[in-house]
Amino acid sequence: MSKRVVTWVIIWGLTLVGARLTVLAPEVCPAVTVASTHDASIAAADWIINNQKLDGRYLYDWDLDIAGPSSAPYNLVRHAGTTMSLYQFVLAGEEQYLAAADEGLVWLLDQQVGDGNVTAIAPGPTSRAKLGTAALTAVGLVHRRQATGDTQYDDLLRSLGRFIVGQQRSNGSMLSFWSPVEEAPVAGETSLFATGEALWAIALLHNTWPTEGWDDPAWTTLEYMATDRDEDEDVWPRPWADQWAAYSLAEMAEWGLADHHMDYARLLAGQWGIAVRWESQRNGGIDGLVHAPESIAAGQGTWLEGIAMMRKLALADERFGDLTNDLGDRLQCGAGRMIAKQQTGTGAIEVDGGFFVDGVTRVDGQQHTLSGLIFTERLLREEDPS
Repeated sequence: MSKRVVTWVIIWGLTLVGARLTVLAPEVCPAVTVASTHDASIAAADWIINNQKLDGRYLYDWDLDIAGPSSAPYNLVRHAGTTMSLYQFVLAGEEQYLAAADEGLVWLLDQQVGDGNVTAIAPGPTSRAKLGTAALTAVGLVHRRQATGDTQYDDLLRSLGRFIVGQQRSNGSMLSFWSPVEEAPVAGETSLFATGEALWAIALLHNTWPTEGWDDPAWTTLEYMATDRDEDEDVWPRPWADQWAAYSLAEMAEWGLADHHMDYARLLAGQWGIAVRWESQRNGGIDGLVHAPESIAAGQGTWLEGIAMMRKLALADERFGDLTNDLGDRLQCGAGRMIAKQQTGTGAIEVDGGFFVDGVTRVDGQQHTLSGLIFTERLLREEDPS
């Protein structure tokens, strides 16, 4: 055999070995059931409320190595998101979490700034208010309204909505901060996260009050996200896997989405499909090395949310219907992986129910995974109504 042939045999051999350890590595997707998914959801929600402080705040994070929290500052956006997730669980039928969610809401509302016509949430009367905090507070209030029929916060919801729309620029992009001192948006600063959070909030407001005109700003921002946002924010690879965009698309599914919006959705679905496959192939040994580093629990939880919303869109729009089964498969695989990470049976309230990666959990790890598991359980019940 010539040296040239031997060289090519070695090259192809190494290529095949590399592929087997990376893109062709076998997936490990733990089986999930209605019971296992529901139990994991309950445990995650219990982690949130068992560690809730008397003032309504949540335990921010926990590190197993030091058996304590880190020194990271408390984050209002994640507090709003966690409260929203609890309201999602209440909407799913778990009414026992309403009181804790309301305690989290009261703490948020104590941070209000604005003149009443517009309302934002800020860590202090002169501190900049984040768009994302107001958006997720509004989302949580809509879910609370849907779950309870209570309309006491309707004026506040509209006020938060006016604040959110006031952060919108003419091209549909959203400014991230608002200054209570200047009583105006802070120019020039945007956020990958806040734009989608804002869109979801506005879409929910339109579906709550269809005659009030919330759909116009929603369309403007969706168009921006589907076309120019990733380039403006210098995202690569594109599109950015934005679960808030997925929530928004699912909420707007009956509005008459254009073909290019569906193309955007299909690309989003592909990103989460790849993410779940890559994670499911990372199973220790050489596989663990070539598939590292592992995403934090919050990140993996967002994959479940995004896939679940893409499946909801697929059920509502026949242009996306060919992905329904594949999305269901990816959702169950991702959920199984997350349930396997959940700590149980230790007897420590700071640990049990938490989703730990590298020995650390953060409150939004429970938030996003809880939300994703709610939708996973719903899928499993659809497949087996018994």
